[in-house]
Amino acid sequence: MKIDALKTFKQRSEKITCLTAYDASFASVFDQCGVDIILVGDSLGNVIKGGENTLGVSMKDMLYHTQAVAQATSQALLISDMPYQVIPLPNRLWKMLNI
Repeated sequence: MKIDALKTFKQRSEKITCLTAYDASFASVFDQCGVDIILVGDSLGNVIKGGENTLGVSMKDMLYHTQAVAQATSQALLISDMPYQVIPLPNRLWKMLNI
């Protein structure tokens, strides 16, 4: 799915599906079932790492899980959260992304 398709869905008031995946196995199943959007959420801090909150999620964690999900996703739009610790530092973010 591409961003333009989301705009079309919104204009037509059509519903979309979005599920969260942290690994290739779930991403593959979701993608094959026709899920429109797969989210790699910073909630992996709770679900995968067992933390009480998402504050312990690093950029390295997000990149690792996003890459795993991306390898198993060919149809769905992939969205990934930015870790909380990165958001207040936009200059650092752009440097990390080589932008």
